[in-house]
This record gives sequence, structure tokens and C-alpha cells, in this order.
Amino acid sequence: MAEPRPLSTAVSSATLEAAFHTPLPPTDSDYLDPPRASYLESDSIIANTISTPRDSYAYATSASNASNSGPLLPAPTKLESSSDDYALDDPSKPPRKRRPARLFIVFLALAALVVVVLAVILPVYFTVIKPKQRNATAAPSTTTPAGDGPIGGGGGHGNPGKATSGGDGSTVTKEDGSTFTYTNKFGGYWVYDPNDPFNNNARANSYTPPLNQSWTWGKDRVYGVNLGGLFVLEPFISPALFQKYPGAVDEWTLSTLMRADTASGGISQLEDHYNTFITEEDIAEIAGAGLNWVRLPVPYWAIETWPGEPFLAQTSWKYILRVLGWCRKYGIRVNLDLHTIPGSQNGYNHSGKLGRPNFLNGVMGIANAQRALEYMRVFTEFISQPQYANLVPVFGIMNEALLSTIGRAQLTSFYLEAHNLIRNITGTGAGNGPYISIHDGFAGVSSWADFLPGSDRIILDTHPYLAFDGSSATAPIDTGTGANAGGVWPKTVCTRWAANMNNSRSNFGVTVAGEWSNGYNDCGLFLKGVPGTSSVTYGGNCSDWQDSTNWSDATKAGLLQFALASMDALGDFYFWTWKIGNSTAGIVQSPLWSYQLGLRNGWMPADPRSSLGTCASLGVSNAPVPSPFPFAPWQTGGPGAGTIAPSVTSQFPWPPATISNAGAPVSALPTYTNTGTVVRLPPPTLTPTPTGKVEVGSGWFDQGDTAGAPTPVEGCTYPTDAWDAIGVPVPPVCSGV
Repeated sequence: MAEPRPLSTAVSSATLEAAFHTPLPPTDSDYLDPPRASYLESDSIIANTISTPRDSYAYATSASNASNSGPLLPAPTKLESSSDDYALDDPSKPPRKRRPARLFIVFLALAALVVVVLAVILPVYFTVIKPKQRNATAAPSTTTPAGDGPIGGGGGHGNPGKATSGGDGSTVTKEDGSTFTYTNKFGGYWVYDPNDPFNNNARANSYTPPLNQSWTWGKDRVYGVNLGGLFVLEPFISPALFQKYPGAVDEWTLSTLMRADTASGGISQLEDHYNTFITEEDIAEIAGAGLNWVRLPVPYWAIETWPGEPFLAQTSWKYILRVLGWCRKYGIRVNLDLHTIPGSQNGYNHSGKLGRPNFLNGVMGIANAQRALEYMRVFTEFISQPQYANLVPVFGIMNEALLSTIGRAQLTSFYLEAHNLIRNITGTGAGNGPYISIHDGFAGVSSWADFLPGSDRIILDTHPYLAFDGSSATAPIDTGTGANAGGVWPKTVCTRWAANMNNSRSNFGVTVAGEWSNGYNDCGLFLKGVPGTSSVTYGGNCSDWQDSTNWSDATKAGLLQFALASMDALGDFYFWTWKIGNSTAGIVQSPLWSYQLGLRNGWMPADPRSSLGTCASLGVSNAPVPSPFPFAPWQTGGPGAGTIAPSVTSQFPWPPATISNAGAPVSALPTYTNTGTVVRLPPPTLTPTPTGKVEVGSGWFDQGDTAGAPTPVEGCTYPTDAWDAIGVPVPPVCSGV
């Protein structure tokens, strides 16, 4: 390991004491090699060796002995002119003389005009103005369906009281009165109706069902992107904020330092970030890029914080609602992902606090899990309301729980408890609440085969990355702009990912790649944490990969082919991430991780469907995803869903009898009592106020769900810091369970 850079003295040793010892996830020999984190779970690690992988699914490179290659080399050759170019008529030949029959020509012109008008008006009428009846779970409309304004007419918020919609080239007027032109070459259209704000008639593109029609897993395909770093901050996504506070290593320390910096606006700087980092134009651009889903990471502190937690509480929610409104407007479905868990589920900086997991681990492991279940309950109650059911069909209940520390039996017990909690709220079967997405815990998808058979609509989420495998990644990717673009890298991802994803669809059920990137190497400012250069394993010059302005055509072609192969191999995917913010250098210094930057500069595809068949073209067998994929009925909410056999559930009681690093059985650990006040997420405030009555919802789907929220048991003793309760004495027995 390279000598780490010293941390700023702005963070005390007490603050950073628990920021280490994240264990190495286990190997799944059928799928992946383990990640090579630069910190192992050992007390011998020095306290200033902070370097955290983004999401450490690891892959060994098959080309570690190849010669080094950089992105600045010129393309060796140019492609020959395409055979698809249209040949022009010879201008040297005089045109043939014709005697037009003018009346006949006029008649033909009028007939053609009628045909064109009908061809334009009828599809608009039947797809927008008079759409099909909404699903039973959709919010009731208070007016006629949106689309009263013609596609292309625009208007948006600048046309109060009138429903408007628009396709490619239409003008969108935002709430502040500014305008932009909507660009969508894929047949998508936006819909905005101020009198029916929960209208679901918008459509991202022609190959994706509009929001008011059902999504069919195995038939409809996820072309998605994450909105990472928006509501859960990460150093490499928002580097300028962390550069401003050199001691900040995660959102916990960043929030602490911001609160002390009142001269710069204090913690309100985070609200400025929520307000500006992702805009309505971003969501429109996502739809215009041919994408149809976003995965939206959210923190539990959108609901509340507890004493001692420095996060900005109950502030991001109104901006989350705004993003949901924009996604509805442009026909984008949302996978709402709970990215942070009290105590941290993995010890990575994107869990809120860098350090060790205190979720289902350590003295406060069960108590923190109780809080986690409560926040899953609150989010489920909100998104299961008819106003949001079609917009948010997937709920990722916990991002990247570290199975190697928590234990498979313990994590399965928690997932089963969360499944039952959610289905008790929503009911079972298709259309009753969201799909439940769980992460594979870095154990590989093959290890989750036959998971909880008879459960109701669980998705397996995997995060395949090459960047964190510890290899030198020196095989060249800038190998020309023709058929060999990308060198060994495109075939590498096809070989490693495609068959395993298809096998998981057969052996588990719906399986998606919730995250992946173009990071075939581990270069990028703060990518591995702050400071971010101490554990880089790339064998070349990382500075070449931190400034894309000088990349050659061959480099861009190689990255494009790598992206296409990744998309094809994964089938249903969400790229991590849509946008990377500029560093203080004024540029994006982790460009391999920005879909938007790649889209605008040619190393991400202008049409994600162009990825189809890439792996097969590279000679990789078992690569195509069958369509429709033959999922078992119970896996998608059909007959048998919600019928887990008692012989299975009895193996995974809640709470489990033991958890790791607790020093006592669970029955002797501190817990909370469910007598606290429930914090409900509020509905949006509508501006302008719609005419007539619009039901915005109460934030609570199941009015029969009246249990209290977890709260400390009066008179009980708890460890001082629930986020740092590994190895602390177990207090006297005082349980709320």
C-alpha cells in the first residue's frame, strides 16, 4: 500500500476513530473476485489510511500484463466512409423535362396533406389526449386526461390552468418562468397539468410504456441512470464541497464542519446543493437520451435524525418530491433507493459515515435495525399511495449491506422481516405496492439462488464494477475507432457478467444492475475516498483519466464500446451516475463516471438500444437476454406470490438469536420500544393551487397501520454513540422488544 496522505487536522482523532476496519467481502468463485479495499478489518490499521471504494464489486483483469496505454494517443486510423451514405444524383446531367398536370398535382398535394395531418393528429389524440384508462392504483384525475395542448405546443408552467404536453422541439416553461427546448428523438412526450398534478400520461420514449400503463418485467427493459450524489453526498461526485472542507471524509464530517462554518452559510449549503445539482433540464435530458428509469438514492434523514447525528434533517424531502414531479412530467419511472441506514450498513462513506457497520453488528446492531425498519415503513407508506404507485414501482430498501460482516442468516432474517412489514402495508400480488429491491451484499448473484421462494416481488440488485478489483488495468482501451475499439475490455464484461445475470434471472427472479460505470480503472478524484490517491492501483498515469478534454477519438470509441458491451451484458441497468460535479479545477475529474458528460462528448451511446447484440458480436455465447424472460408467476406478483413456506420462515426468525461483534446474545442487547411518535412524510405543496379538489394524499397509505415508532426505553442505558458500538461494554439488560 502506498503511503497515505495525512488527513487535515480539521477532523479530530475522536471523530475519525471509527472510520476504519471495513472487512473484505468474500469471494464468489462463480461470479466475482472480492474487492481489494485498502483498509481491512484489523485494529492494526493506522487511523489516517482512509480510502473507501465507491461500491466494491471487484473483478480481476485478464490483461494485467498488457502494455500500458493512455487516453491521449491519437487514433491509429480513420474509418472508411460508410457504405450507408446516400449517393447524390449526378449534378452534371440535365434534369429531364416534364409537363406537369397541374390540377392532378394539386389534388395529390391536398390528399397528401390530409394524410399527413391525420398521421400526426390521430396518434397524438389516442396516445396523449385520450389515453387508456389508468391502472387501478393511479391517483384519480380531477379533470379530463392531460394533453389538451398539442404535442409540440409547449407551455408548461407558463400556461396555468391548461394541461399541456410536448414532444421533440417543444418549449417547456419552468416554474420560475424560464424556458428550454425539449429534445427527444425517441417518440417521448412530457405532460404537465396544473389541475391534475398526479397525471401519469407522460411517456419517456416509444419503446417504454407511459406511466399510466403497466411495466412488465422480462419484456420491458430498464435503461436507467442513478441520480447519485444529489441527496446522499459523496466526495467524488461533489468534490468542490469536500475540497472546501479538507477534513471531510463523508457526509457526517462534512455536515459537522459546515455547521461550524457559519460565515459560509453553515449547513444550509447542503440545501443549496439539493436545489441546484440536478435540475428539471437534467430529467428532460435523461428522457431525451433514450433512458426510462432513474434510481434515486435517498437518506433516512429526509425523515428525521436522532440526537448526535449531524445530518441536515427533514430538508431534502421537498426536493425529493420535486424530482419525483419532474420524473412524472417526463415519463421516467423511479427506483427509490434507501442509501443510508442508522449505524451504517457497510462502513462506506456513502452510507453517511465512514467506518465500521453498526447495523446488525455490534452492541447497537439490533437497535439500529429497528430504526431502519421504521424508515422503510415510512417510505413504503408514502410511495404506495395511489398518487405515487405508478411513478415509483421499485423500493430499494437498503444499499449495499456488507454481508461478510453481518452474516447471511442475519441479513436474510432482516430481509424477510422487511418483506413482511412492507407486504402487511401494501398487500400482496401485482399492483399492491412496489417491488422490493435487495442488494446482493457483494456475495455475487449466484449465491442468492432460490432465495425465499414464494416471496412477493423481490428484485436482486447487483453492482458490477471493474474499478475496485485492485488490478493495474493497463490493457489498452484506445485501440482504434473500428471493429476492435476497446481492446479486451468490452469482451471482458460480456464474459463476466452476461451469463451470470441470465442465470440469476432463472434461479432468483428479476435481477438488475443497480450500478455500473465506465470506470474500467480506478482513476478519478476522490473516487476511493478522501484523500483519494493513496490506494490507486492503475498502472498508468491517472491524471490522463481525470481530464477528458484531451481524450483521443480512439479513447472515446473504446469507452463507447465498453459501455455498449456493459449494457448488453447486464440487460436491465442503472449507470452510476448521471452527473459528476466540477472540482475546484473547474472540470469533471471523474469523467468515466458521468453519463451526461459521456453522452455530450461521444463515449456514451446516443441510443441505449444500440447496445443490443454487442456481446454476441464479440463472440460471447449466452449473452442475449431472452425477451420475454420466463419468470415464474410468483416472482412478478402472480399466483403463489406471498406464500413463503413456514419451513423457510422458521429458519430466519426476527430478531436473530445472535449478531456479530456484540459480545452477548441478542436477547441481552439494548433495543428500543415502539411507543414513539411516527414521523410521516408530508405531501407536496402544490403551486399554483389547482382548481377544484385534488387529493394530494396524507403520506400514509395504510390507515390501519397505527403502531408507534422506535424510541429509547425510559430509564435504559445505551452506548454513547450508536454508530460506534463495536467492542463497547454491553449495558445492563433493558430491552424494548
